[in-house]
Amino acid sequence: MNVPAYFVHTGCMLNSMALNFQRSGAANATLNILAQGETRFVASQGGTPTSRIYKPFSQFNGSVKRNGAALGNVTGAQFTYSNGMQGVPTIRNDGLIDGVDPTTITTTGSIEVRFADTTLVDDAINNTAIELELAYRLAGLDGNNFSLTWTFHEVYLPRPRIPISGPGGVQTSFNWQAVYDDALGKSVTAVLKNDVTSYP
Repeated sequence: MNVPAYFVHTGCMLNSMALNFQRSGAANATLNILAQGETRFVASQGGTPTSRIYKPFSQFNGSVKRNGAALGNVTGAQFTYSNGMQGVPTIRNDGLIDGVDPTTITTTGSIEVRFADTTLVDDAINNTAIELELAYRLAGLDGNNFSLTWTFHEVYLPRPRIPISGPGGVQTSFNWQAVYDDALGKSVTAVLKNDVTSYP
């Protein structure tokens, strides 16, 4: 049953975006959006969408790099980029928020690794900043032309807990945080490669 209720949100700002990297499933992002107002319509206000060839990324086709070199034994990863938006709940006769204030940008994440060497542990113990790159790519040769790469230029790792639960491999998690790189003037670079010349 088609319920004739279409909601249009106005005054929107993107607060945060979260992405996952694992061995199964299609790649997807979770967006947190703050809006000032909402209006309900009985018909769609979206117009006619442009049709494009759909080439989705998969979470298991990608790469994780440390300082430009492939990082082995990674079983999963995720990150959240947050603009630190806060709604301004002033008293108004229309019940709307007065606006959205940006605060501190934060980028946090985690990587799950099988314990095969001490590379990341040494980085954590020595408080050494690393460059961390997370990327989705299409399988095969298409991966050269279709990719989404996130490079975090200055990342710090906390000292992890390494549980030993019995026979078998040892796995641990590093909950990292990216900071602003003063030399580059940014904390992250995102690069999308595809066959679209430009976006409206």
